[in-house]
Amino acid sequence: MRKGNPAALLPIAVFLLLYLGLGLLFEYGMKIPMGFYNIPIVIAFLAAIFVACLQNRAVSFEEKLEIMGKGVGDKNIITMLLIFLTAGAFVGVVGRSSAQSVAYFMLERIPARYAVAVLFVVACFVSTSMGTSVGTITLIAPIAVEVAQVSSFPAALCVGTVVGGAMFGDNLSFISDTTIAACNGQGCAMKDKFRGNFFIALPAALGTLAIILLMTRGHDTPIAIHDYNLIQILPYVLVLMGGIAGINVFLVLIVGIVSGSAVMLATGQCAAADLLAGMGTGAAGMFETSMVAILVAAMCSLIRVYGGFEALLSGIRRLFRGQKGGQLGMGLLVGAMDIATANNTVAIVMANPIAREMGREYGIGPRRAACLLDTFSCIFQGLIPYGAQMLVAISAAAEMGVTLSAFQIMRYLFYPYLLLVSSLTAIFLVRQKR
Repeated sequence: MRKGNPAALLPIAVFLLLYLGLGLLFEYGMKIPMGFYNIPIVIAFLAAIFVACLQNRAVSFEEKLEIMGKGVGDKNIITMLLIFLTAGAFVGVVGRSSAQSVAYFMLERIPARYAVAVLFVVACFVSTSMGTSVGTITLIAPIAVEVAQVSSFPAALCVGTVVGGAMFGDNLSFISDTTIAACNGQGCAMKDKFRGNFFIALPAALGTLAIILLMTRGHDTPIAIHDYNLIQILPYVLVLMGGIAGINVFLVLIVGIVSGSAVMLATGQCAAADLLAGMGTGAAGMFETSMVAILVAAMCSLIRVYGGFEALLSGIRRLFRGQKGGQLGMGLLVGAMDIATANNTVAIVMANPIAREMGREYGIGPRRAACLLDTFSCIFQGLIPYGAQMLVAISAAAEMGVTLSAFQIMRYLFYPYLLLVSSLTAIFLVRQKR
């Protein structure tokens, strides 16, 4: 194992200081409206990478560029970028009118007070079927924004509800990359991991649904349902059906793009040239999100080579004692990896080797270890303001003409908060089966 070097974690500290520190200062200290939203996350990561490049004089700058290139070329990063661009093209094709039609259709048939609860349930089902939280948020967040605008619910509540439901499926789905990474890394069968994970996630989901129903009870304000074109619902129906059926996310989005294009052209909503321009605009709207994924991969590849992650892992391992302490340490281990990488799959892959050692040392079975790694990575990934899920949610809201900051959405992320409570309860109050 590479020797640990705590100083290698300095770029992460620089990023957190610039992004979170200045955001908190502007938003709450200086009372600047949308102060957190004005912090350029790409610039904050560039500064952190610059600090990483100045470290470790034993490695030449050319070698550092090669290391970063290998990190960016990782399969998970390329897959993520392709999903971002394809999802952006889909949003650009269907446009705002399709999301409005879906929202009006839904609100015409259910009482307004149940609209947010329905958003959460739909997001849970779709994410569990598709196995991707980012894809789920891309599909449902525009509908959530439109529901908020016509029902007077806070947009941050509706979007935060969708993010929470998306993380439910990311944690549980059999085809989620986090499930695959955790089970393969710990030598655990997926069905065993699902059984253990389900009884941690279900109470959190039911608690979230109860909170949403309590918050929205008595909301019987009449909603003005404008005219809408029923055929414009077709692309979303096909996409949601494909997601529930568990079809590959790329194929689902391509079906959405093709069907959306056909509907727009058939109904005369736009010309072919405008349709292509919309695809380009939608894909371009994912620029910041894609750049964050690239910069995080580049920065983490340098930190890994410098020995920063080994220092972090060994520190956590020395700190916790006993089986319950070992389980908590395992959860915080993958959480720290997720904060550092902003990618829960990468965090699990990085934490797997030391988690196996901790499992042997503390008597933690493979099923429990896989559950903890997947659950805690999803908790932190759902909450960090610079994670792909949060950035996609903010971008989707912006595409619909609504400006939201990460802190506004974080207030309503009930599911990740309750999942943390449920996980700690499982660690300290539920005995592990042999």
